[in-house]
Amino acid sequence: MTWVVKVDVLTDPLLLVFLFQHEHRNRLSVCNKICYAIGGAPYQITGCALGFFLQLYLLDVAQLDPFYASIILFVGRAWDAVTDPTVGFLVSRSPWTRIGRMLPWILISTPLAVLSYFLIWYVPPFETGKVIWYIFFYCLFQSLQTCFHVPYSALTMFLSSEQAERDSATAYRMTVEVLGTVLGTAIQGQIVGMANAPCLPGPGEIVQKRSNAKHFVAPSQKAAYMIASGVICLIYILCAGVLFCGVKEQKGLVTAHAFFQGIRLVMGHGPYAKLVVVFLFTSLGFMLLEGNFALFCSSTLGFRNDFQNILLVIMLSATLAIPFWQWFLTRFGKKTAVYVGSCSVVPFLIMVVCIKSNLYVTYVVSFVAGIGVASAFLLPWSMLPDVLDDFKVQNPESTGHEALFYSFYVFFTKFASGVSLGVSTLSLDFAGYISRGCSQPKEVDLTLKLLVSAAPIAFMLIGLAILYSYPIDEKRRQYNNKMLQEMR
Repeated sequence: MTWVVKVDVLTDPLLLVFLFQHEHRNRLSVCNKICYAIGGAPYQITGCALGFFLQLYLLDVAQLDPFYASIILFVGRAWDAVTDPTVGFLVSRSPWTRIGRMLPWILISTPLAVLSYFLIWYVPPFETGKVIWYIFFYCLFQSLQTCFHVPYSALTMFLSSEQAERDSATAYRMTVEVLGTVLGTAIQGQIVGMANAPCLPGPGEIVQKRSNAKHFVAPSQKAAYMIASGVICLIYILCAGVLFCGVKEQKGLVTAHAFFQGIRLVMGHGPYAKLVVVFLFTSLGFMLLEGNFALFCSSTLGFRNDFQNILLVIMLSATLAIPFWQWFLTRFGKKTAVYVGSCSVVPFLIMVVCIKSNLYVTYVVSFVAGIGVASAFLLPWSMLPDVLDDFKVQNPESTGHEALFYSFYVFFTKFASGVSLGVSTLSLDFAGYISRGCSQPKEVDLTLKLLVSAAPIAFMLIGLAILYSYPIDEKRRQYNNKMLQEMR
C-alpha cells in the first residue's frame, strides 16, 4: 500500500504541482523576512526616545513640576500596560479581511500613532491644562502603538506554517529591533544635544524666572525636540509601509482559543510565574537606570553637552555584545547567563557614582556597562520559549496560547516601567529638583545616585535570588525538547 501511494504521488502531475505550491507558499524569501523585521523598528526607536529623554523633556523643556511629571510618566506607562491584553483580546476576535487579520490594525493605527507621538514633544502655548495635554497624548500614543505592536508580534504565526521559517523571521526581527534601539538613541540624542540650552547659574535667578516660563527654555531647544520627533515619525511611517507592502498574511495558520481559559492556564504555570517575577525585578532595576541616567549625567556628573554621546556608547556597546551573550547562553546555560549578565553591571553602577566626575572614565565605564545591559535585551526573550515548551509538555491538549505568554510578560514589564518612572520623578520633586539649574541641591544629587546605582542593584539582586528557584535548567530543557519531538 505504501508503494502504491508513492507511485501515485510521483506519477500524478497535478499532485506534484500542489505539493510544490504548498511548500513554496510556506517558504519565506530573504526579502519577506527583512520586510517583516523592519516592522519591529518603530516600537524600539520610539521606546528608546521616550525612555531616555521624556523625563528630561518634561522637567527642563515643558517646565513641569516634578510631581506632575511623575504622574504623566506613571499614568502613561500603566495605561500602556493595560492596553496590551485588551488589544490582544480584540485582535483575536477580529474578522478576516481581504488583506488579513493583523495588517488592518497596523495600517489604521500608524498615521494616528505618528501624530500623537509628534504632539508629545510639542510644548502647547498655554500653562493651564498642560499636564492634561501630555497625559492625553502620551496615553493615546501608547494605545495606538499597542494596536501596531500586538498584531505585529502575532503576525509571526501568520507568516508561514513552517516553524523553521518563523524562527528565521524572528531572528531577523530581533536583529533589526536591537539596531532600532541604537537608532532611536542616536537620532533623539544627537539632535537634542546640538541644541542644549545654557543652564541657569543660581537658585535665586531660577526662582525669579519661574514666573515667566518663556524665558526659561530656548526656542532652539523646543525646535530640536520637534525635529527629532519629526524624523522618528518619518521612519515610523517608512517602516510600516515596508512591512505592509513586503509581507503577505496567510489565513488559517492559527486557531482561536478561549481567552479567559488561556489566561488561567498561563498564569497558573509555575515556571512562567517565577520567570515573570524574576524579570519584573531585574527590569525595574534596568528601567530605573534608563529613565534617570540622562538626568544623572547632565545634572550630577555635569556633562550637559555630552550625555547624549554617553547614552549612545551604552547602546552601541549593548548591540555589539549581543552575539557574545548568544554564544555564552548556548555554552553555559541561560540561568548562568542571567547571573553573569546582571552581576557584571553591578561594579560599574557602583563605580560611576563613586569615582570623581571624569568624562573619559565615564565613557569607559558606560561602554563596559553596556555589555551587561545587552543581557537584559536578549535573555528574557530567549528564556520565554523554554517556558512555552515546558507548558506544552505539561498541557499537551492546550494549544495556541503563545501570544498570551508574550503579552502578559510585556504587561508586567511595562507596569514596572511606569512604577519606576513615576516613583523616581516624584523622588526628585521631594529632593527639590531645579529645572535647568547649573547645579542641584545635594539632596537631588544623592537621589539621582540612589536611582542609578543603589536601587537598580537592590532590584537586580532580589530578582537573582528568586531566579535560584526557577525550575527549568539545561537538563529539564533538553528533556522538554525530546518530549516535544516525540509528540510531533
